[in-house]
Amino acid sequence: MSFLAFFKGYKNFAIFFSILSIIIIAIIYNVLNVKQQLPVWNPSMVNQELVDSTIQHQQKYHKIANFSLINQNGKTITQDNYKDKIYVADFFFTTCQTICPIMTDHMYQIQKEILNDNDVMLLSHSVTPKIDSVAQLKKYAKEKGVIDSKWNLVTGDKKQIYELARKSYLAVKTDGNGDQYDMIHTENFLLIDKKRRIRGFYDGTQPEDIERLLEDIETLKSFGGS
Repeated sequence: MSFLAFFKGYKNFAIFFSILSIIIIAIIYNVLNVKQQLPVWNPSMVNQELVDSTIQHQQKYHKIANFSLINQNGKTITQDNYKDKIYVADFFFTTCQTICPIMTDHMYQIQKEILNDNDVMLLSHSVTPKIDSVAQLKKYAKEKGVIDSKWNLVTGDKKQIYELARKSYLAVKTDGNGDQYDMIHTENFLLIDKKRRIRGFYDGTQPEDIERLLEDIETLKSFGGS
């Protein structure tokens, strides 16, 4: 065999081996970087202080209940407004001077990130609906830069909000002051998928949790939003 023939055979092998190596490396890279699906949260997985006693042991099939509340523009907001949407929910009140301003600022940051994303919305529930009238919510919305098409601030029947908070979103504590529908909101932000399931809990006062939330929205979207 001539030297040129040997070199040509080696060259062909080297090209084949190089291509094979690139393919193997690409496969390994993709396997290591595959996004994992987010967990589906059910009441049994959540701190019992935040969950109504009637559902604390529920281990599957948990979904956000139907609702009918009024937003900052006096418009009725229901599940239909969030149909086939991913959304971030929280609980607040407009006169809160502790964690609410931080939470609202972080919601505003999320709003900026999702402004042109038709798949994602925001929903903030008042825990003091008697104080947070439509007019009060509208004033607050203007002050905080709320964009109506992306973010609803809602008020309404206190019993319904309480039951949503404790039986659907698993997000507030009871006060224990004698009012059966009184509640203490927490810093929790909830990520809800297109099937109305809870896919994540986040500390709405912590910037690193907001970054994680935004990343999880992208992960959820990569699986079709559910």
